[in-house]
Amino acid sequence: MTPLTKHANSRAEEARSTERASTGEPSKDALVRYLEDRFACAQSCTECARSCAVQVSSADRAEIAAAARGPAGPPAAGAEPGSAARPPLEPRRTLLLCVEVCDATCRLLSEENLRDEYALRLQVEWCRAVALECAHACDRVPAAEETARRCRACARACTDFLATLG
Repeated sequence: MTPLTKHANSRAEEARSTERASTGEPSKDALVRYLEDRFACAQSCTECARSCAVQVSSADRAEIAAAARGPAGPPAAGAEPGSAARPPLEPRRTLLLCVEVCDATCRLLSEENLRDEYALRLQVEWCRAVALECAHACDRVPAAEETARRCRACARACTDFLATLG
C-alpha cells in the first residue's frame, strides 16, 4: 500500500466514523474537510489545465517558428513539413483532453448548489484518470516535467477529495 493510498484510506475512515457518530448529518469537521478538499481539488485542476495549455501553446509556437525559418534540411522520407517541432500526436491530444476535463471538473466543483454526488464522483474520477494519463504522456515529452508534476498533483487532489465523499 502506497503512502498516498494509506493517507486517503485513513481520512475516509475517519470521515465515516465521524458521520456514523452523528444523527445522520455530517459533523462540522467532516463538512469543513469536504469543502477544503473540494477547493484543493478545484485549484489543482485549474493549475493542471493551465500548465497543459501552456505546454500545447509552446509546442505550437515552436512549430510556427520552425516553419518561418524554413526547412533546416531535406525532410525525412515520409515526414510532413513542420512535423519535427510538434510533439508526438498522442501526448498533444492527451494534453488537450486534460485541459478540457480539468476545466470541466473545476467548474463542477465550483457550483454551490450541486446535489448529485454520483455525477460529482464520476467527474472527479475521470479527471484523476486523465491527469495521470497526461502525466505519463508528459514524461515522454522533453521539457514537460513541470506539467507532469502538476498533473500528478491534480490526480492526488482528486484522490483526496474522493476520500471525503466516502
